[in-house]
Amino acid sequence: MTPPDFTASDFPGPDFDALFRAAGVTGWLYASDIDSGRELGHGADEPLPTASMYKVPLLMAFCRQADAGLLDPAERVTVTEADRVSGPTGISAMLDDVTISLRDMAYLMIAVSDNSSADKLLARVGIDAVNAMLTGFGLERTRLWSGSRYLVESLSVDAGHGWPFLDPEDIVRMSALDPARANCSTPREMAALFGMIWRDEAASAESCAWMRAVLNMQVWPHRLASGFPYDDVAVSGKTGTLPTLRTESGVVEYPDGGRYAVAVFTRSFSTALNQPRADAVIGTAARMAVDHLRR
Repeated sequence: MTPPDFTASDFPGPDFDALFRAAGVTGWLYASDIDSGRELGHGADEPLPTASMYKVPLLMAFCRQADAGLLDPAERVTVTEADRVSGPTGISAMLDDVTISLRDMAYLMIAVSDNSSADKLLARVGIDAVNAMLTGFGLERTRLWSGSRYLVESLSVDAGHGWPFLDPEDIVRMSALDPARANCSTPREMAALFGMIWRDEAASAESCAWMRAVLNMQVWPHRLASGFPYDDVAVSGKTGTLPTLRTESGVVEYPDGGRYAVAVFTRSFSTALNQPRADAVIGTAARMAVDHLRR
């Protein structure tokens, strides 16, 4: 049975509608106490495009194949110019061929959201294997249809021109923003993936510990982590970004042992490239949700 999708109208709690509206976005959220199961949602079962958050189930499938002996995490591969996928970070931003282990590509894929590492790893693991894993976990609304190359190139194809994409009519045509045609999930299911990693259910205990460490190395502090600016609170996660879409899913850990899986998706009203309010509201909404669960 699917748990109820609670909102502020169901009981006294955060007014997420007002919060998101003030930031110039439409927002969806789900948060849960990883250990007790207590939860809070706002549009938690809405199918939404995941952008680079698709790299989280790919990371899990990679670890499960390593656990099963289907691949060697230390296997070295060479990423050539032909393999390179457009992107501002990691191997995507490099000029020369790079020889690297599968495990280190997985690290780059998460920590700096490197598209080239993600696509090389996806070719090794296989989309069908990732989706079969998701089905096995009972996550029917989380699916991978493509890697980063197709996703990035589809933006220009759909808009009819290259970056930047500022015309609202261009945005409407983008298949990457349509959950029926792109990698997709829901806030509840993205948070569920993180809960499984933190409870050692996603793979072996050793692999889950490594995934937690890698997700904690993500370098972006301007979304989820911005809501928890404390030295004794750890925030681990993975962002996703496309025109008008800003997201992050992750885990917030308190010094008293409290652990909370949170997923926040937003779509901005404006097509502007720089939207600090839209970034910051992800952290604010997550903090409000976690504070409510802790009360």
